[in-house]
Amino acid sequence: MFTQTPANWVPLKDETELARVRSIKREDITKHPNPGLNITVYRDEEFEMVMLADMFKRILRSDQYDEQVVMLMPNPCLVYVKLAHLLNQCKVSCRNVKFYMLDEWADEQGNIAPLSYPASLSSGFFRFFVSRLDEQLRMPAENVIYFTDDNVGYYSKMIEDDGEVDIGYCGPGWSGHLAFVDPVEDWYCDTIDEYVKQPAKVASLHPMSILQQSMHGSFGCSGDISIIPSKGVTVGPRDFMNAKNVLDMHAITVCGTSVSWQRMISRLCIHGPVCQKVPASILQLRASGTEVIISENAAATIEPDYYFQY
Repeated sequence: MFTQTPANWVPLKDETELARVRSIKREDITKHPNPGLNITVYRDEEFEMVMLADMFKRILRSDQYDEQVVMLMPNPCLVYVKLAHLLNQCKVSCRNVKFYMLDEWADEQGNIAPLSYPASLSSGFFRFFVSRLDEQLRMPAENVIYFTDDNVGYYSKMIEDDGEVDIGYCGPGWSGHLAFVDPVEDWYCDTIDEYVKQPAKVASLHPMSILQQSMHGSFGCSGDISIIPSKGVTVGPRDFMNAKNVLDMHAITVCGTSVSWQRMISRLCIHGPVCQKVPASILQLRASGTEVIISENAAATIEPDYYFQY
């Protein structure tokens, strides 16, 4: 299952650069040389509200002005349940919305997980969101686009034909991945210019992504890496670089505690060098339309706690 050696688990090997990024204090994390990258820290209790409000706002406008909006949707979560409730209560129709799924699981042969797979990310979207919408408010069935073995070769072309993504939602994984674009050989190119032009495809997952996923609810929250698929299918870097807007979210903790593996990788993604070892770092290259939101906990200054220790 693991194709990388432990030495390659570290996103960067430059100790000077790692030390610089690690030392970024809470009060400095919102500062960035790219004015097109807007970074905001929110209280942990308010963080979810930003994502929910952004999704609701865009769907509401598409209904009010009878205009299509293309949304790139991340892994299913309880925010979708709340979004469906808001839309139902306000009688907002999703008829003009095209929902593209961000990524999905794939097996060792590259076969994409069907909706019948219990841990399927796409089936979760239907369960948490689509099925909870009042029937008269639902989008046409063809407006929910998820990965299949048949469409993976032209998934990015479909996005392009729809005028590119109006809003893409994402958040970095422990490996620094962007969607399931992991720091693995399947994605590496000779130059960063080539790298950011890659479309959707099936690729291997980094060991750190497998470890991270083993802590998620779909797989029992128990560290059982033996049941995690070894590959994923995902939109490519080009889909985020061409998106009109991106909302990049950093707020993952361990069951609501102060423990957050995102505290370091978020700093590398936002303030580290743009490189293929940290895929989500390419968002720093976007000229405009990039909102990065960080919870107080994820933004907290990194410092040892020798009382807590382990």
